[in-house]
Amino acid sequence: MSTGLQIIMAAELAALLVAGQWLNATLVAAIMALTLAPRVLANRLPVRIPSEFQILTVLFVFAALFLGEIRNYYERIWWWDIALHVSSGLLFGIVGFLLVYVLNENERVAIQMRPRFVALFACAFSIAVGALWEILEFAVDQTFGMHMQKPSLADPSGLRDTMWDLIVDALGALAISAFGWWYMIRDQHSFIETWIQKFFRHNRHLFRKSP
Repeated sequence: MSTGLQIIMAAELAALLVAGQWLNATLVAAIMALTLAPRVLANRLPVRIPSEFQILTVLFVFAALFLGEIRNYYERIWWWDIALHVSSGLLFGIVGFLLVYVLNENERVAIQMRPRFVALFACAFSIAVGALWEILEFAVDQTFGMHMQKPSLADPSGLRDTMWDLIVDALGALAISAFGWWYMIRDQHSFIETWIQKFFRHNRHLFRKSP
């Protein structure tokens, strides 16, 4: 899958270079590097990242940056921005949930956190990442004159777009945190459990007992 996405972006990069659109060409090259990073770094990091996480990362970057910014899907498809921010809230909520869950299960870390705190941290982590992304959008717009913060007729400053992005991020984070909390207190099988177990299998060295 990632190979196919790289081929699509390589063709777009070639077209942009021929057309002399240097800024967009630079952005496409950066996006290609971002989507290649999970594969290149997979064997160099102390933590082994399961394939599901790598695929989701590549797809999200491709959809948000390449399709959204380069191919103008944010303007061509009205719900594209909403769908991506809901997805990011869910995905980063899962990451935050897994981070605390891993600490909870690591026998070398002498703390045990309750399900309510794990869910709260996951929600806060996801919202924080969403806020950092909005700061990045603002910085890119101010530095390179782009329009990652989408202005509208009612609000040319783009503030309304930013606030709705944060609200949608928060809703996605709340949804996955509530689901994670419900899973933990009921101890029922879910896709989160499947991903956690796969993460454990790939990173057994992180969970060895202290001597």
